[in-house]
Amino acid sequence: MGEISNSAPLHQKVFPRISTVTAFCENLFLYPLEKGLFNVPMHLQDNKTIKKIVKYKALYLMLTPMILFLVLFKYIPMYGIRIAFYEFGIMGIRDFIGLENFRYLFASDRFWTSFFNTLIISGINLVLATVINIAFALLLNEVSHKGSKKIIQTVVYLPHFLSWVVVASLFTMILSPETGIINAVIEKFGGTPIYFLVDEKWWRPSFLFINRWKETGWGTIIYLAALTGIDPQLYEAAKIDGAGRLRQTFAITLPSLQTTILVVFIMSLSKVLNLFQPVFVLYNPLVYKVADVIGTYTYRVGFEQADYDYSTAIGLFRSVISLVLVMGANRMSKKINEESIL
Repeated sequence: MGEISNSAPLHQKVFPRISTVTAFCENLFLYPLEKGLFNVPMHLQDNKTIKKIVKYKALYLMLTPMILFLVLFKYIPMYGIRIAFYEFGIMGIRDFIGLENFRYLFASDRFWTSFFNTLIISGINLVLATVINIAFALLLNEVSHKGSKKIIQTVVYLPHFLSWVVVASLFTMILSPETGIINAVIEKFGGTPIYFLVDEKWWRPSFLFINRWKETGWGTIIYLAALTGIDPQLYEAAKIDGAGRLRQTFAITLPSLQTTILVVFIMSLSKVLNLFQPVFVLYNPLVYKVADVIGTYTYRVGFEQADYDYSTAIGLFRSVISLVLVMGANRMSKKINEESIL
């Protein structure tokens, strides 16, 4: 293999074999196609699904690694659901106990407290996220100066990339009743310090504010992308008819975003009961009554109490409720929009 001369372009010096790697990747996917490994038997060639797969066989082949990932790490572990119906200990599965874990689950006050806390916190957060994300995307879309728009986007996107541990540490210091800047301002105006993350009255508002501070910027991306797909001629026609910016927003922009809003809402609804990490790093035993959610309750039962079969039953119940919520929202979308999202 010949050496690269000093006068060669920089990218050839740094990545001298990039074309070789690219060619290898292309051949890796095209080789099975060229060898006829995906030839379809004659009796299946009239099937519409098979025809579609054959037509886009290169794309389906490239999709194979992701399908294998889902099967290995998402579907095969579902075999462990059976633990919910057995007595399980350190030595493994023992006796079959049927629905005993679920009877104990439905009779537990702690479980129902965590369940309703999850619905309340996630429900309010979902509504706030939808409204604030759409409003911020609309406001950001009105910024005409590209430089200013990029700066604003960068600033509001950055918190999303911070770990929840870092965010929790940051706001614990900011909201501290002794050294926090918020309580310093409150005392300056003659008020008394507030224990934001320890007081049951203040924990939920504090959590919702922190969550929106971290995720609002990231949540606007899909709406900004949808806004770029709206035909500018609609706005021009509205201007000719004398419609102002507010009227255009309600008559053109929001109806055009309807499908996007429904899709995002349904996808978010599927994760309503998956609340764990943000709560785990911000709550404490003093606010369990208003802050304990299914995720943190399952963690304590499974890892601190080592009650694996009961914690599996909680996880199975949570998955079933999530599925019901998603299917219900999808059915509601079909009635409102006359179109199924899933």
